[in-house]
Amino acid sequence: MRTLDRLLDSGVVAVLRDIDPDDMPAVAEALQAGGVTALEITADGHDASGTIAELVPTVDDEVLVGAGTVMDSATASRVIEAGAEFVVSPHLDCEVIETASRRGVVVGPGVMTPTEAADAMAAGADLLKVFPASTVGPSHLAAIAGPLGDVPIMPTGGIGPDNVESFFGAGADVVGAGSALIDYDAIERGDYEAVEAHAREFVAAVEDARE
Repeated sequence: MRTLDRLLDSGVVAVLRDIDPDDMPAVAEALQAGGVTALEITADGHDASGTIAELVPTVDDEVLVGAGTVMDSATASRVIEAGAEFVVSPHLDCEVIETASRRGVVVGPGVMTPTEAADAMAAGADLLKVFPASTVGPSHLAAIAGPLGDVPIMPTGGIGPDNVESFFGAGADVVGAGSALIDYDAIERGDYEAVEAHAREFVAAVEDARE
């Protein structure tokens, strides 16, 4: 299955921020056990490229590892060279889209308006990250999704079990989630069973929302 298809099929992308690289393999394993198969390592963390390079060989073949918070083309190049299978940005940068597309890597820029969405599609985006989704809500997602055609949409920011159904109902194809999906306190304690259980609850909400 193509990377984009696998990303959309996952239902939810785990946004992993400021996690100790030594803990990352155990976190990835716990999240996968909880049903999460797409992991986004934020590029604004310490040595994100190194973390990605070390993580990729350790995960199951079913798990996608990508990079988020990719702000410029130079960062995009570094994370792709490290093994990122998809690249996500919080904003629209056509050079990031071009860099990822040239390397055959799935890319999702951040957009908020129809104009940004149209510009991103024209530049070759594979999906659109509506961010921050919680500040505008599902109604905004539905409003801009209508004219966009078949381009996949991934709302991110403030998505949780209590509102994920509304976002899928508004046209989301996949959602991005951080603390609502990832139990950082449990990671701090080394309680990976709790990390798995927390993720499983979120994934169950996603599955219910997509039925």
